[in-house]
Amino acid sequence: MTTTEFLDLLRTHPDHGIGFALPDGSTVPAHFHVTEVGHLAKSFIDCGGTRHTTASCLLQVWVADDTDHRLTASKLLAIFGRADGLLPDTELPVEIEFEAPVLTQLPLTGCEVDAGLLRFHTELKRTDCLAKDLCLPDFSLPAIPGQACTPGSGCC
Repeated sequence: MTTTEFLDLLRTHPDHGIGFALPDGSTVPAHFHVTEVGHLAKSFIDCGGTRHTTASCLLQVWVADDTDHRLTASKLLAIFGRADGLLPDTELPVEIEFEAPVLTQLPLTGCEVDAGLLRFHTELKRTDCLAKDLCLPDFSLPAIPGQACTPGSGCC
């Protein structure tokens, strides 16, 4: 879900509450706070030597002891208003950062609008090799002795 899509949902349903469904089917406790709106940028090089950059809008979600706290779409929109100019692009993917039980970044994948609640769905991030063509053997071909990924062979 992009920042534009996220903000459009907040604007369209200003009186709705906010909820986050986690990948395991549980939910972030309803009394959470959004303590940060951030622009997360990452520059890196993959194991094949190619440089990459990624960016996202990261919402830090924190659960405190004030169990009566509830965040509405209009309140979250006001928090975003304070971040005006911080996000360089309105098409950034939105993620939440939550201790579940360790600090985890979870991309938003969609939203259900249900009886006064915007329930945003999340998914787990996965690791992957971005240079499979250079680093992994082609298993569709017969194995050739001496061409395995061994130390000094140039693959990762």
